[in-house]
Amino acid sequence: MDEVGRGPLAGPLAVGAVCIDKKRRRYLRGVKDSKKLTPLAREVWYAKFRNLEKMGIIRYKVAFVSEAMIDRNGLSSALMKAVGSCLRRLEVGPDTKIILDGSLYAPASYTQQKTLVRGDEKRSVIAAASIIAKVLRDRKMKCLGKRFPLYGFEKHKGYGTKAHYLALQIHGPSDFHRRSFLKGRR
Repeated sequence: MDEVGRGPLAGPLAVGAVCIDKKRRRYLRGVKDSKKLTPLAREVWYAKFRNLEKMGIIRYKVAFVSEAMIDRNGLSSALMKAVGSCLRRLEVGPDTKIILDGSLYAPASYTQQKTLVRGDEKRSVIAAASIIAKVLRDRKMKCLGKRFPLYGFEKHKGYGTKAHYLALQIHGPSDFHRRSFLKGRR
C-alpha cells in the first residue's frame, strides 16, 4: 500500500493497494516508484496493471478521501480511513501479509503488517500501488482543472506552486481546497 496526495493544497488524498500472490510477483518486475516515472510512463504501467487485473494476476483498489474529510478529521485519520477502506474492498483476511510505505499503518485487526520507509523504492508491489493511486488522483485533478480552469489543477495537481498560490490570491479557495492547509495564506 502507498498514498499519494498527502501534501497538496487541493484535491483528495489517494491510497492505493495491490494484492498479488507471492508466486506471481515476477509480473511486477521493473516497476519503479511513481515519483521516478514520467506521467506517460505511469500511464503505461497503469495499463499493464489493468491487464494483469483482468487476467486475475493482481487485484487493486484505490480509496480517495475528500479535502473536506481531511479538514474535518485531519490527515492521519484520513489515511487510516483510506487504508482500511482499501483492505475491506480487497476482502483480504486479517492474516494476509500487508506491506505499507512510509508512515502508513493498517488497522490493528490486520496482524501481519509491516511498514517500510521508502517502501516504494524497495518493493515492487508498493511501487505498483503508488503508480495506480497517482494515475487515478492525477486524472481526478485534470477533471477538476476543466471544471475550475482558474486554478490550473491540471498542471500542478493541487500542489503549492507559485501559479497555484497566485490563483488563490486572486480567486480565493475553491470547494476543493484543503482549508486546513491554507491557514495563514489567505
